[in-house]
Amino acid sequence: MEESLVSIVMPLYNTEKYVKSAIKSVLNQTFSNWELIVVDDCSTDESVKVASTLVEEDSRIKLIRLEENSGPAIARNSGIEIAKGKYLAFLDADDIWKPNKLKKQIRFMQVNDIAFSFTGYEFANENGDGLDKVVEVPDQMTYKMSLKNTVISTPSVMLDLDKVGKNSVYMPNVGHEDSATWWQILKQGHVAYGLSESLYYYRRSSKTVSSNKFKSMKMKWNLYRKYEEMSVMQATYYFLLNNINAILKRI
Repeated sequence: MEESLVSIVMPLYNTEKYVKSAIKSVLNQTFSNWELIVVDDCSTDESVKVASTLVEEDSRIKLIRLEENSGPAIARNSGIEIAKGKYLAFLDADDIWKPNKLKKQIRFMQVNDIAFSFTGYEFANENGDGLDKVVEVPDQMTYKMSLKNTVISTPSVMLDLDKVGKNSVYMPNVGHEDSATWWQILKQGHVAYGLSESLYYYRRSSKTVSSNKFKSMKMKWNLYRKYEEMSVMQATYYFLLNNINAILKRI
């Protein structure tokens, strides 16, 4: 397997309780040729202090601090801008990668000559303990398929930047910016290929944006109507299917 550099972008905002385990999950990877770019979005807790101790221990970890709170899209874009890797991956500061995540996903992409991949994952509790509820993913997702199902989760995504240019990866500053980004890549004709194996723990935290269900649904509706410029009928169709699939993931 070619040991190409993987750039990992992690936005950081008030997750002092979880960020250490997230960074440690990168340090524990069986694949070692990576750089982790942690972008602090003006945290008001001890998140930066926790992250800084780990930065001092490993030169592969870089910490960027934004001058004003700008949201996850801008934070991720700041990391993407300085990323040097052939591959680009994302990790949220409250989630945990399994040790073989990078190695398995890179092999999957190289063997199959893939530009865009995503994986399955397992739900975890606040302490990061797996709940034995695994979300399996389809073999592939096209643009139209992705409108109906947000099964492409951000911490599972890996992109080959030689095939998907950086300009296609910068995230729009809208609600559910990650979904909007996958759509803009898929609209260009790329296909996202799923590795249906649980390779990270998705922590169910009361502090995440997605935990506010009403706010999340409103942002999703606006994504269809304003960002994708759909008619009310089209937006309603995809919105309903999307929410049905989101519920099924959690059953």
